[in-house]
Amino acid sequence: MDINETIKSQLEENPVILYMKGTPQAPQCGFSSRTVQALMACGERFAFVNILDNQELREALKIYSSWPTYPQLYINGELLGGCDIVLEMAESGELAKVVKDAVKQAEA
Repeated sequence: MDINETIKSQLEENPVILYMKGTPQAPQCGFSSRTVQALMACGERFAFVNILDNQELREALKIYSSWPTYPQLYINGELLGGCDIVLEMAESGELAKVVKDAVKQAEA
């Protein structure tokens, strides 16, 4: 499987997936840490990929998404955005709604 197929597969299999530096338990940058905190506050499970473990994936995802930085949050296969967008959505309550809706839809 080539790297773009891997990305597509990850996005299809996970309604909420965060590409981040590190893991939710041990984020490797402040932006990833704040994004994880916002996601965890939603109370739903989410998948993650530590992009530091795979240089090929890290570079390919930037091209795939046309988004040059990490973290990158995807909901239902669509790029939601990075840390700033996620935090703005968390503040407004919109993040919890879209995350809960995505998880509920996947379980149905």
